[in-house]
Amino acid sequence: MKTRIAVIFGGKSVEHEVSVISAIQAVFSMDTDKYQVIPVYMTKSNDMYIGEDVGKIESYKNIPSLLSKSQRVIMLSEGNKFMLVPYDGRRFGRKKSVEFDMAFPIVHGTNVEDGALQGYLKTVGVPFVGPDVTPSAVGMDKFVMKAVLKEYDIPVLEAKVYTNADYAEIENLLSDIETEFGYPVIVKPINLGSSVGIGIAGDRGALMQAIDDAFTYANKIIVERAILNLREINCAVLGDENEAIASECEEPMHTKDILSYEDKYAGGGSKKSGGGSKGKASGMASLTRKIPADISKEQREIIRDMAVKAFKALGCNGVSRIDFMIDADTGKLYFNEINTIPGSLAFYLWEPVGVPYRELLDRMIQLALKRHRLEESLTFAFDTNILQNANIGSGQKGKI
Repeated sequence: MKTRIAVIFGGKSVEHEVSVISAIQAVFSMDTDKYQVIPVYMTKSNDMYIGEDVGKIESYKNIPSLLSKSQRVIMLSEGNKFMLVPYDGRRFGRKKSVEFDMAFPIVHGTNVEDGALQGYLKTVGVPFVGPDVTPSAVGMDKFVMKAVLKEYDIPVLEAKVYTNADYAEIENLLSDIETEFGYPVIVKPINLGSSVGIGIAGDRGALMQAIDDAFTYANKIIVERAILNLREINCAVLGDENEAIASECEEPMHTKDILSYEDKYAGGGSKKSGGGSKGKASGMASLTRKIPADISKEQREIIRDMAVKAFKALGCNGVSRIDFMIDADTGKLYFNEINTIPGSLAFYLWEPVGVPYRELLDRMIQLALKRHRLEESLTFAFDTNILQNANIGSGQKGKI
């Protein structure tokens, strides 16, 4: 009997469209001899829809039309069964619930990749692929992530966090950044990916503009020194906090000081990344890149070892892509950020080391099943008579 996989994508995120591309590419690459795939589209209001056209990339050219012929559902559990239930039974008449065995979130950005969706799935009791709640949240918060990695002696750039309260005192904020870092600096929303809201500033005017832009997307921003002569090297990791392996390294090429959203998803790019897309939406695979990266064997192994160490330190599961920075002036290597659910699940980094996309997806599902088995062996409740002995009266002020 095939395992029924609900592939969840979209959601209330600025990376909504990227998620659609990544997920549909994965849907077309899954082993249909082993898995029955149920595409589940989340709108920008986080409403879930299933239907015949939900797994077709061309349907997303007209989303209102897609929704009009699709079925809105909610996720429920009943015993050990998990179901996608029609949202309004009266509207859909005799539409039946759709059972599934496991969820596979292929989502990017805030409200979905940051632990929010993972927490929902955990509350419902649904086994799911990818990182658990805590690593999802930590991996999305750039400052908290740095704090954790420092404890494991993984090099990161020093940074400061600024809030809306700091933004209200903008002159003091600007002066503090200038005193702390000087120029140039890089300004980022604290919890976004895909280079959204990120800017480099070499003077006060540019800094003001970068801060304004970053606060458009988040209530906190992070500022750090910008590396002038920068090389970016990326590496993916597959596994869990106990055992993990690293992929090939890549060097993404970009048109500006930083790798932009357009570079990643709208640039056309080279076809060096090879197969996996089957002629469908190419996602991150369309980015112009050097695979393998033009680095020494020693650098390659240092980066791959550090990627695995960071992945385990953050408690990740499934596949993550880790982005590193090399200061070409000093030769120093820094961890930049982790993508706990990377665009197109970073298949293009695994094919060069002999792991085709279909096998990569299968390994991720097996890792999720392993975690679920381990969690089922844990105790989350025990018998107690505390409620039987509780005596809460009007004069007890809530004390037991």
